[in-house]
Amino acid sequence: VTSPNAMGLNEDEKLKMGEKSLVDPKICGVPLKYISLLVLTIQNTGAIIMMRYTRSTPSESQYLTTTAVVMGETMKVSASAILLLMGGGSLSEVFANPAEILKTGIPAFLYLIQNNLQYVAVSNLQAATYQVTYQLKILSTALMAVLLLKKHIPSRKWVALLLLTIGVAVVQLSDMKGSDAAPMLNVNMPVGLSATLAACCCSGLAGVSFEMILKGSSVNLWVRNIQLGMYSIIIGLAGIYLDPTQSAKVQLGGFFQGYTMVTLVNIAVQGCGGLIIATVIKFADNILKNFATAMSIILSAMISWMFMGFELSVQFLIGVFLVNYAAYLYGRPEAKPPSQAKAYAVGV
Repeated sequence: VTSPNAMGLNEDEKLKMGEKSLVDPKICGVPLKYISLLVLTIQNTGAIIMMRYTRSTPSESQYLTTTAVVMGETMKVSASAILLLMGGGSLSEVFANPAEILKTGIPAFLYLIQNNLQYVAVSNLQAATYQVTYQLKILSTALMAVLLLKKHIPSRKWVALLLLTIGVAVVQLSDMKGSDAAPMLNVNMPVGLSATLAACCCSGLAGVSFEMILKGSSVNLWVRNIQLGMYSIIIGLAGIYLDPTQSAKVQLGGFFQGYTMVTLVNIAVQGCGGLIIATVIKFADNILKNFATAMSIILSAMISWMFMGFELSVQFLIGVFLVNYAAYLYGRPEAKPPSQAKAYAVGV
């Protein structure tokens, strides 16, 4: 392998080359970002199928989702700690720099706001309206990447992101049952739409801010995961015990009420998702994460159709086409201008 010195590179070029080798590692010749995106698609597919199963099986839906979320975060923190130690790190790194701990609290706080805004939105909008408008988080993520990360997104990719947004919305709507589409009482459209749009902005801002934190410092990935998970656990427990309804349920039936082996598997899948998402954001980005998530929605529906009696509609197939075309359009390499191609040919 030729070294940077032997190639005659200047200091800036050496630095850029070194940075690229650090942020674009490979496994068996395949960039880690593509491997992580594939793993995220598979994991998220499994998570969606597990949710479908528990939702359709009364005996498996008796657990409190709020406690399951906390346990999922606990598993993520535990797994991150093990990976940190296996990599030769120390748990003292988690608390070594208070400023870095506070910095990690920014996306955690934004996710908290987002979750609360989603509750407001769901309470004030028809389910179909919410499902469509909430997909704007895909565009808000791209916008935040442009504003905060100074990422250049050409017009072709903006069209792809718009098609992805529409495609995911169409797929989600095709999965709605008649009861979900039934008119709601006490709908407040202005409040619901405002909450949804604000939640979309928080989603994009939280994701991109976490990406900035992961890529903008030398802090270990697993240290960041532990820090973010600790915030999530504290927020989750506070949400349970400060909410009179949730607190009463826990006091009556216990924190682990309704847990089965399927529940534990579901929690494990969700916990793994937290590890994978952090890896995707570190080595790829939030925009590609949205594509992987969209693909997993489609893949889970196809598996549900084959094994769980899910019915595929024309609307679903249209959504699948839009998502796949959006992925093709976004990933298509940029064509070189004729002048550059000609100059390159002459140089060769």
